Amino acid sequence: MPSSVGTPPPQPPPDHEDEKLLKSLRVTDWEAFQGQGRVKKSLYILIAAAKKREDAIDHVLLYGPPGLGKTTLSHLIAKQLGVNIRTTSGTALARTGDLAAVLTNLKPKDVLFVDEVHRLPKPVEEMLYSAMEDYVLDIVIGKGPSARTVRLDLQPFTLIGATTRFGLLSGPFRDRFGVTHRVEYYRPRELLTILEQAARQLGVDIDKPAILDIARRARGTPRIALTLLKRVRDFAQIERDSQVSAEVVKEALNLHSVDELGLTAHDRLFLDTIISKHGGGPVGLSTLAATLNEDTITIEEVVEPYLLQVSLIKKTPQGRVATPAAYQHLGLKPAS
Repeated sequence: MPSSVGTPPPQPPPDHEDEKLLKSLRVTDWEAFQGQGRVKKSLYILIAAAKKREDAIDHVLLYGPPGLGKTTLSHLIAKQLGVNIRTTSGTALARTGDLAAVLTNLKPKDVLFVDEVHRLPKPVEEMLYSAMEDYVLDIVIGKGPSARTVRLDLQPFTLIGATTRFGLLSGPFRDRFGVTHRVEYYRPRELLTILEQAARQLGVDIDKPAILDIARRARGTPRIALTLLKRVRDFAQIERDSQVSAEVVKEALNLHSVDELGLTAHDRLFLDTIISKHGGGPVGLSTLAATLNEDTITIEEVVEPYLLQVSLIKKTPQGRVATPAAYQHLGLKPAS
């Protein structure tokens, strides 16, 4: 079976506390949303202008790594506009009839949020073209020579698409979004505020140095930061009378093999494989995948983005290369 290389610490099934964490991340006030400053400012101007014209805003495409607030921003956009939001996913809209049912039930200026928009089937995507451009829906009734097309008028609406795989969207589909933004990884100081709010909601007695240590290990991702906070809370509750200091954070996350950069044991295995088995690189993606018994998509989408972000690997035309920082992080000496 493929290994879970580079994945964050295991997360339990959704429960009541997960709902609390989700609520702490998905703030209900525009000003309370942390990070993504450039994206927030651009969207604020877009919303303000549309409200002034009493019009629906342009369709919005948000892309980037998971856990960075794309869904939260979509809900905040709808709230700022004072309209309803209908949430679905690319996998849920399996047939054109599913899309038609959703679109015909939208009220004027409503927001339709489609997560994993890159997974829309091609016929559904193509049906969206006229809906996004002209607010009409062309439905084919019947088959063969007797088939006919019925055109339905739609209320003006805004499609917000979210994706982690921007490159899988077709050119014609991307072009129909009036606004496209990439969400970026968070800085530790931005995660600090999110973690402080979550700690209050969970009743965790934690000091600021401990929260900042969690933020540094969170791979720039709010969702991972909140998961790590839960793991630290569990450890402190059993081992330290619920008091959380920076030392407790270190002990708790070392137990889960999350180091000071947020790398897991699987991330370190990835780096060690490049260094120890392939001389530090360059090594091709398919060769790495075979060595690790992992699929190439997981490596490209799960493992490598953060390692590239913290400059532990480089992508070259010849393959992946471990940087001097990777050797230093693993306590290894570069080959002479």
